[in-house]
Amino acid sequence: MSRFLFPRWSNALLPFILIVGATAPLYAVLIVAYGFSPKTLDGQYAPIQPVPYSHALHVGKLGLDCRYCHNTVETTSHAAVPPTQTCMNCHTQIHRESPKLAKVRESYETGMPIEWIKVHKLGDYAYFNHSAHVTRGVGCVECHGRVDQMEVVQRAVPLSMGWCLECHRNAEDHVRPPAEVFNLSKPTSDWTKDERLGLIRKYDIHPSENCSTCHR
Repeated sequence: MSRFLFPRWSNALLPFILIVGATAPLYAVLIVAYGFSPKTLDGQYAPIQPVPYSHALHVGKLGLDCRYCHNTVETTSHAAVPPTQTCMNCHTQIHRESPKLAKVRESYETGMPIEWIKVHKLGDYAYFNHSAHVTRGVGCVECHGRVDQMEVVQRAVPLSMGWCLECHRNAEDHVRPPAEVFNLSKPTSDWTKDERLGLIRKYDIHPSENCSTCHR
């Protein structure tokens, strides 16, 4: 039986095979490092935004309601990023010449939106509806942390699939009365276990079932 001989042109593949073999481990390390970096997984991801907006000042000190800027949070799946006009409702009169607001004024004059950097990004495999959670008593603080104390907004929780499922399994630990959903300073533990279980029944939440219960 004759031996199989590779064709002569296959010799040209040898350098390519060596390069792939040498770089593949490095590629794998980089992919894993990126996948487990704070930007993609952990809390603490806090990118520098094009405009230094302080939630600690606007929300914590001045008492601005979350819904003034994120005005679609109760009715749609996304919490809208406010248009420049929302900022200028106040800043046509307040700190009109502040250098920190230069990009806000430029956006207002040109009509081009400010390119905010997304902080709370879910995996492409996940669908999250803000209105379904907010209208069932899940407070902003459960996912976003004490935004009213943040000079720079950061991701407070992992937002991983495991974290979401754990919240659904223990839904009674994360619900509050409708009037308190946007109260960032009051922890959910302020309500007794029985009160929270009553809210679970009121909202018709079934933790043992799948996520479609909230998205029907």
